[in-house]
Parts: sequence; C-alpha cells; structure tokens
Amino acid sequence: MSKRLFLVPVLLLIFLALPGPGGRETGAAPGGGISGTVSDGRGPVAGVRVRIQGAKDFVVSDAAGGFAIRDVPAGKPVRVSAWKDGWYCALARDVKAPREGLRIRMIRYQINDNAKYEWIPPVGKDGCSSCHNASLIAMSLEDAHLKSAVNPRFLTMYAGTDTKGNKSPPTRYAPGTGAWNTSLLPQRPDPAGPYYGPGFVQDFPDTAGNCSACHVPGTSLSGNIDPRSVRGADRYGVHCDFCHKVADVHLDPVTRMPFRDVPGVRAMSVRRPFTNDPDRPQLFFGTFEDDNVPEEDTNLPLLKESRYCAPCHFGVFWDTVVYNSYGEWLKSPYADPKSGRAKTCQECHMPSPAIHKGKALTNVAPGKGGIDRDPDAIHSHNMTVGPEILRNSLSMSAAARRKDGRLAVTVELHNDRTGHHVPTDTPLRHLILLVEARDRRGKPLRQVDGAVLPEWCGQAKGRQGHYGGRPGKAYAKLLKERWTEVVPASAYWKHTDLVSDNRLAAFARDASSFAFNPPSKGRATVTVTLLYRRAFIGLMEQKGWDVPDIVMARWSRAVN
Repeated sequence: MSKRLFLVPVLLLIFLALPGPGGRETGAAPGGGISGTVSDGRGPVAGVRVRIQGAKDFVVSDAAGGFAIRDVPAGKPVRVSAWKDGWYCALARDVKAPREGLRIRMIRYQINDNAKYEWIPPVGKDGCSSCHNASLIAMSLEDAHLKSAVNPRFLTMYAGTDTKGNKSPPTRYAPGTGAWNTSLLPQRPDPAGPYYGPGFVQDFPDTAGNCSACHVPGTSLSGNIDPRSVRGADRYGVHCDFCHKVADVHLDPVTRMPFRDVPGVRAMSVRRPFTNDPDRPQLFFGTFEDDNVPEEDTNLPLLKESRYCAPCHFGVFWDTVVYNSYGEWLKSPYADPKSGRAKTCQECHMPSPAIHKGKALTNVAPGKGGIDRDPDAIHSHNMTVGPEILRNSLSMSAAARRKDGRLAVTVELHNDRTGHHVPTDTPLRHLILLVEARDRRGKPLRQVDGAVLPEWCGQAKGRQGHYGGRPGKAYAKLLKERWTEVVPASAYWKHTDLVSDNRLAAFARDASSFAFNPPSKGRATVTVTLLYRRAFIGLMEQKGWDVPDIVMARWSRAVN
C-alpha cells in the first residue's frame, strides 16, 4: 500500500488541531511491563516521549535512551509509540508484555524543502480522502480556507469584474495638485461609463500582487502569482497538504507580530519532502504524538499556538494596517496566560471533540491504520463554522419603556465571547444595529433622539437591505482612499487612511440610546436586530454578490 494513503491532515489557515488531551509523564520502573531503548543513527536519544499508542500517559527516555512502561497487560499485543520534537513519530507494533530490550529507531525529519514536490489534493484517488474519515474531509471542504482560491468575492475584487464576468475599465490617472503636481494620481471611475466595482488588476495591471501569499500559499512559495491561474491541489487554496507541511512561522521577536513586508507564506518555513528518500518519503505535521505512520507523520507543537495563524491574519497595505485579527488577539486577555482567560485561536476555531452531523469523531483513518481515540483528541476542521460562530461571537441586551413622554430604547453590545474585534479582518465586514419602533397597526414611530445608520448602509428607500437613515448604529473599520477620498474604501490595496474604527474589541461594551414619539393610543412594539454584513451594500450590488445578512441577535418587546 502506498505510504501516501496514511496522510493525516488537520486543516488550517486560521486552524490547527491541538495535541491530544494533556498527557502526563509517568516514572520509568524496572521490571515488568515493557522496557527498552530509543536511538537514531547517532546513538541514544534522550527526552523521547514513549507510550502505549492511544494512552494519555507516557514515560520519557533517559540520557542512555532507556525507558520502561509499567502496568502493561501481559500477553496482549500493543503498539509502543515514541516521539520527540524534530523527529518523526516511531512505532513498534505487536509488542507483548513482559518485554525487555525493545529497540525503537528514531528518524529526524528533513530540514530542507523540495520545490519539485507535487501537492496532494484533499479528495481523489490519491488524496487525503482515500485514507481519512469521510466526516473529517467533509468538515474540511466546508471550511473557507479550502475555498480561498475560488471565493467569488475574492476573485471578482482581484479581477475588477462582477460575477457575470463584466469588467470595469482601467483606472484613470491625472496630474496631481500642490505638492503632487508632478505625479499621476488615480481618479474616481467615470460616472458616465459602466463600472463593476474595483479590482486589483485595474489599479496594478503589471504585477500579480501578493494576494496569493495567503489565498494560494502552496503555489506562491516561489513568488507571487495571479490567483486565477492556479491548478491541481492549489485550486483548493489553503489546502490540507500545505497546512501540514508548515514547520515554523517567523515573527518579530520584539513585537511578536509578523513583519510588515513578509505576508502569508513568506513568513513560513515549509518542508516539502523528497519522496525518493527511503527514510523520509513523506512528512506530515499533525497533532498526535503517537501517530500511525512512522517516517511520515510527526507532532508539531506549533500547531497548538496562535502564532501559526499570524502570517495570514495581519495585513499592511502601504502604510495602513488593514486587517489584524492576530494583533487584536495578541493585545487581548486571551493572549495573557495570567489573565485567567487565556485561549488560543485553535480552541475557538478548532474545538474538540469534532462533531459532524451530530456525531463525535473518534478515528481519523478508520480501516487505514487509524486507532480509536478519546474524542477530545480530535479537533474540528471547519474553522469558520458558518453563521453559528458569528451568532455566538457577542451578547446583546436591550430594554424599552415609556419615559418623560417618550418611548426610550437602550441597547448594549458586549464582546464577551471573541478573542479579537467583532467584526475582524477585511474592513468590508461590518455590523448593523437596526432599531425599529411601531404602533399597534405596524406604522413606524418617529425617531426623536439617537443615531441613524450612515448612507453606506444603503440609500435606496424601500429596497431590500438598504437601511441608511433609519434608527440604528453601524460598527466598522472605515478607510478612505487617499487620492480619490472615496469612503468607505473597498480597494484597500490602494493608499488608504483610517477614518474611524468603532468595532468591539475583546470584552468591550458599547451602549446606545434611542427615543421615539410614543403612539397616542395602544401599545408600541420595539424590535432590535443585529446584522452581520460581509461587504458594503453598494459594492455587493456592483459585483452582483448574493450574500444575505446574518442575523446575529434579535430582541422584541411590546410596550404599553
């Protein structure tokens, strides 16, 4: 059987599964059980964690490579697993206690990268699905990381088209004024011509840009590419095989943040194997210390650290920080072990046990060498989890009453469940808090105090999803194009400046008040709705994106 069939993916790009539930070191004991030594080509290896495969407890080899596992049932064949950071997992099969002198061979994985390696796709005859639990693969395919190269919003923004392929004209340029009178500066689109929204290609036709460094990292190791040109496994964007070959992430040791000019895969060390190496034909970094395939699989402690996510969740364009969910987490109590609230990205986005269609996964490769494990050792591979994770990201409370001849409404939002700002990353995303008050016949009551939603929430009266001017509040990071002064800026690859940012940071609260003229007769009904919108409605209509708002919370009360 091809060793490729033993691929143990755990997905990414935000992702990473944690090691199995915390094992504890047990003391080595002479006599009884199973004892022996672990060594590599250079001699004994100290500090190796040795255990019965599937067990939480382990022993650690001494300076001479020796180990002893006590309390192993006599006569029953077991697998003895060994692992140390920098080495492949090792496995001795069909070992029966009592047993002395067991020798386990450790092999270091390679430190070089093979640029000629061909990525393994998630599905297909020789793909991850040929070995792995169907539910694990299904979860991965549902995740946005495996759609990052074909996401229609990403591609139409890159190409400057709508979803039907209509293309915006090239960006117009004109001489600047004042200090910029010798420069050609970008102009707003011609209002008389057809326009299908901004596009990177329209602004920078002579370069591929660095979008592929995060959206298609596997094919961008040798340089930036046009994401529309990808083939093979890279059509899945941030795919399983890529994620499981990231050996390290390089951050600024002082700020603990990515370097500004090193986006995505540029900040990663990737280890594509040399498949003709008899001792190292494959390499998959995973989260089990006792994996099934020696000389292919190994545990990587980095996979349980938030910094794994950092390179693709921090982005600076020109001199403006555009998206920064990793930095937001780093400044929050979730990143502070002393806060009592510490939690990694993986703990929220790759929780365990992994539940798919109501059932917890217990074996990642049934019938292909996998063993049944504690469900807490296997983590979800759908990191974005769809609307559910958004609806659980914060809390909303509201109240309404008659006071001083008015109908008074108060609303509070509390980011009590999320380790970064809500919303986060791309500044196209925003929240809309919509407050409605109606009389007993359903007629809107006149607002006499409080904020109204801005024009960019939609100005067409009566059109679905257009809420501009209505009672409420929007939460967004607003950018302005420096030269055209377009606000809110969608083409954030241009020079932009920060206008405002009222998103909710971790554990932040925001309260707002509204007042309406109460009805002369009967009771009033107040409804408060919190919506998550993936992009500004004007941009969505230009592009033809059919992306419904997500209702994050709703509250309604009758007030006498």
